[in-house]
Order: sequence, then C-alpha cells, then structure tokens
Amino acid sequence: MEMHLIRHGQTNWNEERRVQGQSESKLTALGIEQAQTLGQKLRQISFDKLYCSSSRRTRETAEHAFVHHSKPIIYLDSLREIVMGTWEGRLYVDIEQEDPDSFRHFWHEPHLFNVPGAETFYDLQRRAMATVEEIAGSSLGQRVGVISHGALIKSILAKIEQLPMNQLWKPPHMHNCAHNIIEMHKSGEFSIRLYADQDFDSLRAAGQI
Repeated sequence: MEMHLIRHGQTNWNEERRVQGQSESKLTALGIEQAQTLGQKLRQISFDKLYCSSSRRTRETAEHAFVHHSKPIIYLDSLREIVMGTWEGRLYVDIEQEDPDSFRHFWHEPHLFNVPGAETFYDLQRRAMATVEEIAGSSLGQRVGVISHGALIKSILAKIEQLPMNQLWKPPHMHNCAHNIIEMHKSGEFSIRLYADQDFDSLRAAGQI
C-alpha cells in the first residue's frame, strides 16, 4: 500500500501567523497556485482513493490539485489538524508575549505542550496513526492520496521514524503543499519514501534527517 500525504496550500491565517487548529481559514492566491502546481506534478499518478481532512483549507487544496480525479473524495474529521483550544484564531506573536512557556513548548518542546481545550501532540499522533492504519487496512495493494495538515503529517512521519515526541519538529520543514510518500509492507510496518518532496533515503544518507 502506497500513501501520499499532502499538506494544504498557504492560507490567509498562515500569512497572518494566526493559529489555525481546527478553525476555518481559506487558501490565498498563492495557496491556490501551490495546489495547482502540485496537481500538475501528480497528474500522471493514478490514485485508487483520495482522503481529505474536512477542513476548508484542505478541501480547497484537493479541489485545485485533483481536478482530474474522477472518483469521489472521502472527507474525514479525523484528518483535521491538532485541536488548539483557547489558542485558535489568535496571533502567534500575541501568544508568545502572553504565554511564553506554552509557546516555547509548542515549537521547541512539543512533548510538554498542554493548553486548555487543546490536544497534546500525543493525542494528535494517536488519532493520526489510527486513521492511517484504518485507511491502509482497507486499501491493501492500492495507491491512496491523503490531503491533511502540517502537524498531523509530521506526527505520522515521526511515529514511523520512531522519533521521541521532543523531536517532532526536526527538519525537513513541512511546507505548504509538501508531498510525502509512505508505504505499508506485507509485515504491516510502514516506511518513508518521500519526505517534504525529498527522497528520504538520500536525506538520511546525508545526515539531514
């Protein structure tokens, strides 16, 4: 089973440096262009199924990137971004001033992140992996596309790499419309083939991951 994990295009809240979480933002003109460019790159790849987070920004990305996909897209709430609780909709610069410890935890010590009403990164990773495993189990021998979010995708790749949670944000950066590929083998284990548009084995050989 081959799974392509794709982050959404740039949004207005990305541009404003505003916390998104599961709140709704929309693609910017650049975000639409990113999705369309991605679609051209993936045009020759035939996907058996497409799954997408139910968030507006991922749905818009799918609409622009997969215009040639004729089968219905399957939308899942379980593919939405990490719940950010009381932070959602606020500017990162304001949070950094008002709650510097939690801000530091989020970006530099993710294993300690815990704010009111939010998921921890452990919560996110459990939800993400449960969804990936369910999709994989129903898609044996198939090629599947998944359009989701940066932190959720990073949590999946970190689990496959067997990284501790404090290394969640280690490079490569999960840029907008980043393309990742994971594979599930007959043993049921996952491996990474492409990480943010870069060959994973080459990154590892160069000591970049």
